[in-house]
Amino acid sequence: MNEDLLDIVCCPLDKSELELDAQDRDEGEIVTGTLTCTECGETYPIEDGIPNLLPPDMREETPA
Repeated sequence: MNEDLLDIVCCPLDKSELELDAQDRDEGEIVTGTLTCTECGETYPIEDGIPNLLPPDMREETPA
């Protein structure tokens, strides 16, 4: 995920801004991390460079 996408993505639940917590970067791209809503606090994972912005009840959880 390119960090510039933060200018256009928002929380799907309440349309608020998302805050980035990048855990792994590769050549300027965010590979893993989370996006957290500044209003409701819901978190959205970034895996393999792809943010999963599905609402929590529609996400398929990956086994730990």
